[in-house]
Amino acid sequence: MLKEIELEKIVAIAKEAGDAIMEIYKRDFTISYKDDASPLTEADVKANEIICTQLEKLYPKIPIMSEENKQTPYEVRKKWEYYWCIDPIDGTKEFIKKNDEFTVNIALIYKRVPVLGVVYAPAIDEMYKAKQGEGSFKNGKKLPLTINKNRKEKLFVVASKSHLSEQTQAFIDALDSKSVEQVSKGSSLKLCMVAEGVADIYPRLAPTMEWDTAAAHAVVLESGKRVFQYEIEEEVIYNKEDLLNPWFIVK
Repeated sequence: MLKEIELEKIVAIAKEAGDAIMEIYKRDFTISYKDDASPLTEADVKANEIICTQLEKLYPKIPIMSEENKQTPYEVRKKWEYYWCIDPIDGTKEFIKKNDEFTVNIALIYKRVPVLGVVYAPAIDEMYKAKQGEGSFKNGKKLPLTINKNRKEKLFVVASKSHLSEQTQAFIDALDSKSVEQVSKGSSLKLCMVAEGVADIYPRLAPTMEWDTAAAHAVVLESGKRVFQYEIEEEVIYNKEDLLNPWFIVK
């Protein structure tokens, strides 16, 4: 199945969704709130419609899980071998703040592991893509782009812009390096920064959902890095009964 998926077709879908998002981003837009009090904009809805429609057209046999769709019961989806895991806009809060740090996330999961991922940041035109066995890329350049060989001297850490928890900050403060440079970033761009090599570590000791990380997780894996569950050093997995991610460390 994975061989039949053309990565560039998924890239094209992400770009189409990104273009629609940017049309809305450049004007006033409506904001509503979901049951969990998280924001929802018309751009989330439009991007979701584009992505789901295109994926269903290209790969009608692969089920879809999206943040903006009604979730399939676990009894049904636990039998899925492959499925798409989508977040039409990751970083809706960043979108609303108009700080450009939001992404379109499309991942293909195979037996709980992300095997393909596209992360597109339309406001800054940055495209990350990866397919298992083929490497990961940013705007066509193979990742990692840089490697920090002196981590004991200086460590580059990225953390959440809108969701920095006390536990995450305490973890960062305890890191073993003479100098720790901490930067903030929105959305799944944080995982991509570790894949790229501009950050050495991204600790997330706060809640995220599977669709928040799946696409960027594929990019991380193909760059030779890992997304570990906090304190147990096992890879984060997908299609769990509870779609909430455990706390994790990208490194």
